[in-house]
Amino acid sequence: MKRYPNGVDGEFFHQKRVPAKHPDFVDEVFVRFPSGHSTVFAIVDNVEALAWVANLGCIELHTWASRVPEIERPDYLLIDLDPTTDGQWPFVREIALVVREVMDELELRSYPKTSGSTGLHVLAPIRPELAFPEVRRFAKALAQEVERRIDDQAVATTTWRVAERVGVFVDYGQNARDRTIASAYSVRPTPDARVSAPLRWDEVPAVEAGSFTIETMPARLATAGDPMRGMWRNPPSLRRRFAALGLDSPSDA
Repeated sequence: MKRYPNGVDGEFFHQKRVPAKHPDFVDEVFVRFPSGHSTVFAIVDNVEALAWVANLGCIELHTWASRVPEIERPDYLLIDLDPTTDGQWPFVREIALVVREVMDELELRSYPKTSGSTGLHVLAPIRPELAFPEVRRFAKALAQEVERRIDDQAVATTTWRVAERVGVFVDYGQNARDRTIASAYSVRPTPDARVSAPLRWDEVPAVEAGSFTIETMPARLATAGDPMRGMWRNPPSLRRRFAALGLDSPSDA
């Protein structure tokens, strides 16, 4: 939970452990970290819990790529397109379409959404059968294939060191345990209260990141519906797709 007790202009802090006293409609999950530390997270999976966490000053909602009870096995793969400098949004849109092309060839259904900040997320639902390191290995190869097809480091790069980047970072590293992204429809603490907005693919070539705010989203939902509706139905197995990217079969059972 990222809490802003004094609003977007005030200080914020991260709170992983759910308060000891919380309503019955807020469930819990025990999580142990590689360091040996552990904590108890809140599970926000109903309207009442959502209102409760908002009342704690949580403006933006960040989620893992896995869900209870399979928290060690993600149920979506993510490519996060993260601009390195201002003015790279046209590159973000261009790269997103190449990400879709690669995912289509891998027979992975893909769902784009604005990050609510300056980037764009492309999610592909997968069967929760592989551990995070294997999904990250696959995502890295996918990102490198996108980078290869664009073939211009000023446009798209998988370079890990920030100081060495020029183009948009095709980030595969978010496919890791305990890494989070702003959830779909999360409001962000920006002056215009931007929202992480799911998109249709035909919207991506001309979409503007600033078009989706807390004020514009109700009308959009009323007219466009939810582009991610049905996303979780029949997710495919990632296991048999490793060879298509030149990767060894996953070791995780």
